[in-house]
Amino acid sequence: MIDKPFSESCVQNRDPILAILRPLFADRRHVLEIGSGTGQHAVYFAADLPHLVWQTADVPQHHPGIQAWLEKAALPNVLPPLALDVNDSAWRSGRYDAVFSANTLHIMGWPEVERFFAGVGAVLEAGGILAVYGPFNYGGRYTSESNARFDAWLKARDPASGVRDFEAVDALARSQGLVLQQDIAMPANNRTLVWRMTG
Repeated sequence: MIDKPFSESCVQNRDPILAILRPLFADRRHVLEIGSGTGQHAVYFAADLPHLVWQTADVPQHHPGIQAWLEKAALPNVLPPLALDVNDSAWRSGRYDAVFSANTLHIMGWPEVERFFAGVGAVLEAGGILAVYGPFNYGGRYTSESNARFDAWLKARDPASGVRDFEAVDALARSQGLVLQQDIAMPANNRTLVWRMTG
């Protein structure tokens, strides 16, 4: 059995995120998590939200780690990871009443961010909720020095990545029929953005 991967940031942000998701997903049934990463968020949130079926998803190289967390937690409401690369449209065949994603948009290139929203637009049911956690710029400006440093670090690692502008991301969401419901300040200069699918 492989060692479970571990993310310290997941431990630090899971309780503030859960405080948002608990009321937000109270009437949801089937959630797709795009970019499950280590799998830590999935097992933590699903344990607290037993009424939900939590569908993990990520690129295949992360699946063994996610599976290790799922096997240890042995939760009946967390599903094994789907192979989900935003550049491949195969994942757009499912239907969900909620989508959650944490710390993903800034590690993708902008074309991938566009495909992320196109995919969400395809799988999210009418009235469905999209919740995205991470850092964002507003009016083309960083909200903190730490976010400016983080953006520089991201771009040094991959020039296509970087902290995204809220306005550009919201425009992509609106193009898919998503209407912004909440923009919530989170610890460590992050935000949780919540959209609802019209129709």
